[in-house]
Parts: sequence; structure tokens; C-alpha cells
Amino acid sequence: MSIGIYLLQDDIHLATPPPHPSDHSNANPNPLATTPLPPTTGVKVSFSRMNPRKPPHLYKIADTGSTRSNLATYSIRESEKESRSSHETSSDGLAAHLANTSAAKTPVFGEDNALLTPAIGKDGVKRKKPKTNIVKSNSSFISRVMPHETMTKRIQEHNLEGLFAFANVNRAFQWLDLSPNNDTKAQHIIKILFTKAHMLCHDINPLTKGPNHLDVIMGASTADIMWFEAFSQKYARINKNPVINPSPVYQIKWLPGSENLFLAAHMDGTLIVYDKQRDDANFVPEESNHLSSYSQGSEKHHRPLLVHKSVNSRNQKSNPVASWKISNHRINDFAFSPDIRHLAVVTEDGYLHIIDYLNEQWVVFQNKPTLSSKLIGNRLTDIYPSYYGGFLCVCWSPDGKYILTGGQDDLVSIWSLTERRLIARCPGHNSWVSCVAFDPWRCDDRNYRFGSVGEDRRLLLWDFNVAMLHRPKALAVRQRGSISSHAPLMRNRTESQATTRFRSDSNLTAESVDGEGSMVEHPVESRTRTAELPPVMSKIIDEDPLSWLGFEEDCIMTACVHGHVRLWSRPQGATDSGQANLHS
Repeated sequence: MSIGIYLLQDDIHLATPPPHPSDHSNANPNPLATTPLPPTTGVKVSFSRMNPRKPPHLYKIADTGSTRSNLATYSIRESEKESRSSHETSSDGLAAHLANTSAAKTPVFGEDNALLTPAIGKDGVKRKKPKTNIVKSNSSFISRVMPHETMTKRIQEHNLEGLFAFANVNRAFQWLDLSPNNDTKAQHIIKILFTKAHMLCHDINPLTKGPNHLDVIMGASTADIMWFEAFSQKYARINKNPVINPSPVYQIKWLPGSENLFLAAHMDGTLIVYDKQRDDANFVPEESNHLSSYSQGSEKHHRPLLVHKSVNSRNQKSNPVASWKISNHRINDFAFSPDIRHLAVVTEDGYLHIIDYLNEQWVVFQNKPTLSSKLIGNRLTDIYPSYYGGFLCVCWSPDGKYILTGGQDDLVSIWSLTERRLIARCPGHNSWVSCVAFDPWRCDDRNYRFGSVGEDRRLLLWDFNVAMLHRPKALAVRQRGSISSHAPLMRNRTESQATTRFRSDSNLTAESVDGEGSMVEHPVESRTRTAELPPVMSKIIDEDPLSWLGFEEDCIMTACVHGHVRLWSRPQGATDSGQANLHS
């Protein structure tokens, strides 16, 4: 059995900008001081190809020579050049699922509200463009803009198969060209320094991107949102001086299937849908009566689910398009499901929320956790708790069947959307897990690979399949030939007011739910009853805490809080049978 080796291909250092001279806040030298600091998320990266390549069909191979064969595990090929064993069969379930999904009508948020339909003129749909040139801007919001001296030439000569990347580093935002055989990877195309605002998040619109157009949105610690068109270097500000919500924007993403709408998660626990083409106006909540509640004995417990403004509102002349209060705690991350019908949201108080955002409703499932569970109506709410502490990151599997979360419990958790339960916990990190991501190039209909990074400076890779996750824990925890260091010792779960959980009524059925709606809040699963999945690789790859992880066809990309972006080339011509390693 050969081992897949990931080699360090590029190490790019994005300099962390110092505080602006106008910012007179002095850091407290006392390490025990509780003075609040400006919010920051380290380095977040997003990448875009003009002609993206879809992940190829992968195949599962029974590992008959491995001692782990009793777990029904399979290896995932690292290269298309590898030989296929005689019993290898095609795995096209995911391809069929995606084909069926694309064949069906793609839902679009707000499509039933005619007031959100773009105006159509003589020349077709009227599209607003940002007007302010960022290079020539004299706004106090922007401190300095540094375009590369050959920026125009580099953009014109960029290969459509190449890789553009955007990165926010504290109060700096950079546009990079990370295409192979590019000698200027470490040199930004354009670098923007903001005065006091720290850019915490950003996203690229995949629907509007083209050879001469890239729409990027950024969320700032000052609650400002910037819409930046990269090729024209023009921008517009949304929630300026913040008139809609004064809380910092901790996560932001374009709504799937929309050219204009995007979703911003503010640190006060509010999700707000904005339209890049609409002006801002002072916002007063329109509705506050959509509060979900559930009963525990004689006491009624309320969790904040407030629709401050519905997408179906008749007042759509200005932003926001919609506003929902999800929690009284910070929203750390959210992710759209592959079928773009559901939204997974994780919060600082340690809850995973699954929301039917198209209908502005909590997702409702048949209460019994069976494989045949289906949506039965908007009456029952499912909320899943962490082992302890807050959740920090979340993502969906490529087929939408599983959800990954990572957080302050140092664990990666695998949740099944179909079965409505926790499938496995993944110990291996020694500190908070800051980012999780599936590797779409190494997933098929039954086998999955995903990665995680954390504040312990480690990159971990994991393999699992459906058969393994349904085995008893005694089998699931058996060592799988991992080269990782020993898993951390089990820690006693700490109890606090923030981590107290209420158990659901397991006998509740669809027929017993009244018309007012009820909430099922799942209990914390004991670690003695939950399967544990060891990593296939665990490696310290940086001197600083890691903040981001991404997968491309030919490489894995990581970033740390102090600006190091590293590209690790995938193994070439080697079978990765559950083992991997990194060499720098």
C-alpha cells in the first residue's frame, strides 16, 4: 500500500497591515484584560475559475488486503491514472442526483414577489453598476489602493483555466492570480487598505462571473458592506454608516441563483438579505410575531426566530429585502445546501440550525429518525447542539446528505440530514476547529473525504463511508492505519447555562403537533454512544493558527491568521488507501 504525499507547492505571505494611524485605540498590555478587541477572522480566501472543471466520477475499490476491511471501508483514488481493480464498479449515484437536481426547476429566493423582479426596459433587464472608482476614491472609508503596475496586462493575459483568488487579511483585501506557471503569484493584482474597517468575510458571485466581470461582496467589522466589481475597479457601499444594522458582518454569501441578492450574518444574531441594486433606508422591523416556541413541562421556552421583514413584504423599495433574527448570540457561519433549498446556520451558543430559507421557515421533519424521514409541513423545528461550546464552521457534503460542523469542543461532527441525528464525532484536533470542507474531487455516492483546520495549526484529512458510520462504536473506533498523533484524551463535558439542553419528546408524531408549531431540540449525544472517526492524516503545517481550508482539483489550499497562504499539490500516480502525508 503506497502513501499519498502532498507536497508544498507555493507559500505566499500576505502581509498583515498595521493599525491605521487614525485609530488611537491602545492595546492593553495586561494579558488577562477583558477589553473588547476589534473583531477579526484571520485570513479568508475564495477562488474563481472562468471555466471551472467539475469533479470527475470517482470509483470505490474494496480494500481486501487491509485489516480494516471488516469496516466495509473503501479507498478513494488519488489519480485517474491509477489502475482499477477487477471488482471495481462505477459509482454514478452522485452524478444521477446532480442531474436530477439540475433537471428540476431551480428555486430562487423571492421569486413569488413581483416587487423583486428586475425592471425590464427597451434594452432588456436594467442592471445597476457600481459607480465609484476605487483607485480614484477620496472616501475616508478607504485608506489606500495599490494596483499592480502591470495590472491591466496581467488581467488581459490571464488564462481562463487559471485561478483567481481573493483574500481578506484584517483591514486589507487582495486580488491574486494563483494560476499554475505564474511567476507573480505573490504579487497582488490590486490591494485595498481600509481605514478602520477589518474585512471579515467576502464572496464571489458564480452566476454573474465572466471573462470581464467579477462581482465580489465584502463584510466589515464596521457593519459596512462593499460591492466590488473587480475588473472595472468600481464599488458601492451598502449599509453605509450603518443605517440598517450596526453590528459587524461576520459571514456573507450570494444567494444561490440570484444576480443581485446576498445574505449577511451580523454578529447580533441577525440574518439579512440585501439587494446590491437597491438603496438603503432606515430600517424599522415590520413584523415581530413569528416567534417559535416549545413546551418543556409547564414552562414554555422561547428561542428567537423573529421575522423582522419578510421577503413577501410589499415594501421593497429599499434594503433590506428580508431580515430574520435567528439567535441572541453571534452567527459564526452558514452554508447553503447543494439543492439550494436549505440553510445550515451555526451560532456561538453551540447550536446547528437547519432552515427552509426559501419559505422563511424552520425545516420540519417527521420526528422518528428513520431513513424514510421526509418533510411533512412547517410545524416542527429541529435544532442540534454541540458537545459543548460554540460551533465555528459548517459545510454540506456534495450530495447534500451530510453536514459537517467544527467548533470549540475541538471536534468535527458529522450530522445526517436524512436521519436527523448525529452520525459520528471526529476527534483529532487539540484546539478549536476553525474551518471544515469536503473534498469534492474525492467523493462519490458512498465514500467521502473532508478536511479540517484549527487553532492547533493542524490540517486533518478524514475518510468515511455510509457502511462505516452505521457500525457499532466498538468497530468504528478501531484504528484505521492513520499516521496521525494519538487522539486527545476525553474531557469531561462542562455544564453551564449556555450549554444546558432540553430533551425532545421521542413519542411525538406528526398527528400530535398542533397548528401553532413545536420545536424539537435534540439532546447532547453521549460520547460513549456515538461513533468516533479517526483521521487518515494529521499534520502541523504552520507556525500560526489556521483559519481557512479549500480544495481544488490539483491542490489543497490553507491559510493562517497571519497571512500565510499555502498550496499543497496532490499526490501523483499513487493510490491513497486511507493514508496521506504532507512534505514541505
